[in-house]
Amino acid sequence: MNDDINDGFEDSAGPGTGEGAGPGIEDGLLDRLIDKLSPEQKTRLLTGATTWRTAAEPDIGLRQLVLSDGPAGVRGESWDERRTSALLPSASALGALWDEELLERLGGLLATEAVRKGVDVVLAPTLNLHRSPLGGRHFECFSEDPELTGRTGAALIRGVQAHGVAATAKHFVANDSETDRLSVDVRVAERVLREVYLAPFEAAVEAGVWLVMAAYNSVNGATMTASDLLGDVLKGEWGFDGAAVSDWAAVRSTEEPARAALDLAMPGPHSPWAESLAEAVADGRVPREAVDDKVRRLLRLADRVGALDPGAPRRGPAVSARGARALLRRAVAAGSVLVRNAEGVLPLDPAALSTVAVLGAHAATPRVQGGGSAGVHPSGVVSPLDGIRTRLRGRARVLHRPGPSLGLPPAPVDADRCTDPRSGAPGVLVRLLDEHGRELHAEHRLSGRQLEPTLVPGAHTVEISALLRPRSAGEWAFGVGGFGRMSLRVDEQVLLDDDFPCRTDDPAVVHVTPPVHTVRAVLAARRPVLLTARRELAAGTGRATVLAAAPPEEDPGAALAAAVDAARRADAAVVFVGTTEHSETEGQDRTGLSLGGGQDALVRAVAAANPRTVVVVNSGGPVELPWREEVGAVLLTWFPGQEAGGGVADVLFGRAEPGGRLPTTWAAALADAPVTDTRPSADGVLEYTEGLHIGYRAWLQAGRTPAYWFGHGLGYTTWDYESVAAPARVAAGAAFTVRVGLRNTGRRAGREVVQVYLARPGSAVDRPERWFAGYAAVRAEPGATATAEVVVPARALRHWSPADAGWRTEPGAYRLLVGRSAGDVRWEDSLTVTEAG
Repeated sequence: MNDDINDGFEDSAGPGTGEGAGPGIEDGLLDRLIDKLSPEQKTRLLTGATTWRTAAEPDIGLRQLVLSDGPAGVRGESWDERRTSALLPSASALGALWDEELLERLGGLLATEAVRKGVDVVLAPTLNLHRSPLGGRHFECFSEDPELTGRTGAALIRGVQAHGVAATAKHFVANDSETDRLSVDVRVAERVLREVYLAPFEAAVEAGVWLVMAAYNSVNGATMTASDLLGDVLKGEWGFDGAAVSDWAAVRSTEEPARAALDLAMPGPHSPWAESLAEAVADGRVPREAVDDKVRRLLRLADRVGALDPGAPRRGPAVSARGARALLRRAVAAGSVLVRNAEGVLPLDPAALSTVAVLGAHAATPRVQGGGSAGVHPSGVVSPLDGIRTRLRGRARVLHRPGPSLGLPPAPVDADRCTDPRSGAPGVLVRLLDEHGRELHAEHRLSGRQLEPTLVPGAHTVEISALLRPRSAGEWAFGVGGFGRMSLRVDEQVLLDDDFPCRTDDPAVVHVTPPVHTVRAVLAARRPVLLTARRELAAGTGRATVLAAAPPEEDPGAALAAAVDAARRADAAVVFVGTTEHSETEGQDRTGLSLGGGQDALVRAVAAANPRTVVVVNSGGPVELPWREEVGAVLLTWFPGQEAGGGVADVLFGRAEPGGRLPTTWAAALADAPVTDTRPSADGVLEYTEGLHIGYRAWLQAGRTPAYWFGHGLGYTTWDYESVAAPARVAAGAAFTVRVGLRNTGRRAGREVVQVYLARPGSAVDRPERWFAGYAAVRAEPGATATAEVVVPARALRHWSPADAGWRTEPGAYRLLVGRSAGDVRWEDSLTVTEAG
């Protein structure tokens, strides 16, 4: 079992025992430090010093704090492919774990990475919800359910902060889609906001999170950086004692955010606070005590991460590189969800196989992370093809065929395909030129995707050049990405020279994923050509420059025939399908759930040729699987991170059980999904008209059956639910425990996730037909029994009363349900809730 792999955390401090878990600095000392600062020094602390650093203040011993994007890894301050990071599975994969102990360990790994990179604050976790399956950032969020999202996020926060690194709950709040995300005004009823969208953030505060990020969007007419929710709810009602930071460039005015309890405007050194906040305080437009409170919170954060004691050593949990890889590999298997396994096709027995066909483009080049600002450069990716070959080495032959091309734009050139024309080393040459074309700076890099070139005074143009030795003849595709004036040459032939204006202010698009403009040229095999891309560094065009290339595409019919032939000759076929960086990314929502690229046709053709066909789905969120009943097994692996191949092979060949359960409901077709809208109206308003009913709640309310319910997931064994012990009565405001006795009736050891739901027939207020209330996981050997103890918190029975401006618990008759998913109930009984007292 993969769970037995040593994950290298033997010497780590456990959650709650790390260096950052002490009582913290006293308020009296904070006040004395604040009194030492002039008004100008105070306001200077409230805008970042750089893109990723806060300001230092030597007069009080305060060093700069370093912040870094997450949540799937800790990139650090630079977009440099030479500075690699451990890459975790995507947040949707972590949401599928239903395992808080493992989540805390993964949080500890993030803390280790942060300490290694000199980072104090990790901008994770994302606590927004899977409201619509079309959400472009679905992969970066945990779940459609607020309770599961809250529990998952809290566990990760505990793991990070136990070691003196700050976690960040983001994006506060209702930042659940990407369309017009900088300006959209989300209209959501007060009760819905409290019970659904704010609930995960409240759980984060209860877990002790040190930083909360205010989102770009507005809610009910107020932009989140200037929303009363920051002061009235987050800091007032919930008692949050940490700091509130803006999303990058989300502060658009001076006074409103300052009065509304935002504490830090990022990035710096330029922001609406940089020049005018001190004047607003001097003029009395922003109270001095408001600024003092902001400074106090930032100093408290600094103390928690050790920035008020610059000489103090920083230590994350003790974990080796080998241990980190083992932990990430374990997480791949633990988060993979087996949604279909007809006649026990999985696991495959290596001893019974002579030939295995591994098909699809995603087998060799998997999607291991989502697109956008959260991206990192992994320290090394194990592809599923590599993982399968390693597992079957000396046992069975592996036939790989990619199938038809997915029809994607050319990918950035890299060290596998190109060499630096100056040094001859694998990679590319990046040069900075002045306005006359003279070289100011040059360096060897590994990738044609340069997001932050080393800028020098007088730089006018960035140039990326690479020597490409084509392995195949024919029409190649080339691309240059970015904004502004750009050109692209192959040898001396100019293929593109034009101006591409920037018509968006979304930083994820401008600085991270700019469009790639494609041209074509015919090349001869093995005859080297020099590729040269140039982009002028004009104001407002961002930092990103991309040089891309792709070989000629194989005839689609021939590629499909080759895959089918391999499947026909194999004992089993494993088909890898998935989404791409162009369909799931920050900055845009999806327009459909189809896999595209002929992938459905590939699956159907392979399944017709080999009845032992397993399909592995490599996507961050739901996709349509129209062939799901035609194949032997379907395994969902999300974006599995750098150890994708090892973890997937462990599941396919039975070394580990697929431990995941769905964190969100999967529709058979987009047209079936009850909630899909992500696009605001012409006046910029997005109405959450569905109210409380998102995810499985909406499916139940509509009386529709999805392809797979929230909570669904199969293991490699079977279970009987033999007994349930639950109270018949419970007082309002009290938690209670449901004990479920299970027996493993299969032939393998396994893990079962027992889920508890509640219902309130005849309620005086609107309720979901049923709602998730808690879960517990158990493990047992074949034939053995286990007892799952599910603690249902008091909050599961309460609802928000706008009339009373508070939480209320409705007394009376409820239904208590126990099952394997939102659609698979194994036991049901009544529960009477009495008045508190």
